[in-house]
Amino acid sequence: MAGSLRTGSEAGETEEAPPRPTETPEEEMPRVRLTRRQVVAFAVFVFSAVAFLYFVLPKLTDAGETVHRIERGNTWWIVFGVVLESLSFGGYVLLFRSVFVVREHPHSHLERIGWLESYEITMAGLVATRLFAAAGAGGVALTAWALRRSGMEPRLVACRMVAFIVILYVIYAGSLLIDGLGLGTGLFPGGGSFAITYVPAIVAAVLFACAGALTLLPGDIERRMGRSASGSGRLTHWLARATTVPALTASGVRTAFEVIRSRDAGLLGALAWWGFDIAVLWAMFHAFGSPPPFTVIWMAYFVGTLGNLLPLPGGLGGVEGGMIGAFAAFGVNLELSVVAVLSYRAISFWLPTLPGAIAYFQLRRTVARWREDERGDAPAAREAAAESAAAV
Repeated sequence: MAGSLRTGSEAGETEEAPPRPTETPEEEMPRVRLTRRQVVAFAVFVFSAVAFLYFVLPKLTDAGETVHRIERGNTWWIVFGVVLESLSFGGYVLLFRSVFVVREHPHSHLERIGWLESYEITMAGLVATRLFAAAGAGGVALTAWALRRSGMEPRLVACRMVAFIVILYVIYAGSLLIDGLGLGTGLFPGGGSFAITYVPAIVAAVLFACAGALTLLPGDIERRMGRSASGSGRLTHWLARATTVPALTASGVRTAFEVIRSRDAGLLGALAWWGFDIAVLWAMFHAFGSPPPFTVIWMAYFVGTLGNLLPLPGGLGGVEGGMIGAFAAFGVNLELSVVAVLSYRAISFWLPTLPGAIAYFQLRRTVARWREDERGDAPAAREAAAESAAAV
């Protein structure tokens, strides 16, 4: 290997040749490669979905007059909804910094990721999540790529990414559990059947149990499982790679709990991300009529967002249908629900699209600047390595 090989004339000497710097291949920015046919199909789908949601569905539910005269809605409540959505994104940036910019672990990425870079990474990731399907995988891949390019170790990136997702969805599962039990038992106003109250609470309890079980896995689970996967062959190779999944997930869950126990103020960003976004939906009900109890909005919101799991760009169509169906299950006026949900989605889905697209191109320039900095530092690093070898 480089750094330990010696020539034949040096065979009798103990001094090793100085290590030669190796060029590491640059990791390309994740992008979605689409053919012209795919682009056309994507555009047709988005156009058809928007046309159905905003023009056909209102007529089917007798809400056409309200939708086509949306200017009759209370303007101040709509503007307030836009402000609330901006605060939600601010909370996302705050949580990102709390999880990934860890001061007690000095790395080069700490000097590179300031507030502006945090904004670029999170907004670019959010727009990737909004515009492409696969349950947000596009946003996760883009965020992880940017963090690796900043200098953070790949395994640390993966661990912290799992922790970030866990912290976000602790709020999600906790809401389903608390609100579901509260509505089902009558402790919270709003009522609702077993399917729309207790079932989500049961699902949340199972998720918490699974997360707790992961923390009980031993820290060396990857090494233990790796022993059984030792050998050669394609199957053994896949088994070896599969052993990293439970270990990495368990490590991420434990890291999330450690971050939560640290009581860092940035963790409030998770509450802000969900809370302000729910408040947008609440504001839209106020803009067009009398809202149902907030506990109903709370539950319908989280049940509806399960539509993001569907293989649809940004959950477009799935989220709206899920929320409207949940409100119908609670007996909320269908016309009001359609208008409020569509108005909410117009703000939450489309508002970050343009800033996110701009942030995507800004992030490309930022990463290019990091690369230039690395190339500029390379000669100095080689000189230092040569001086160190000469001293030895």
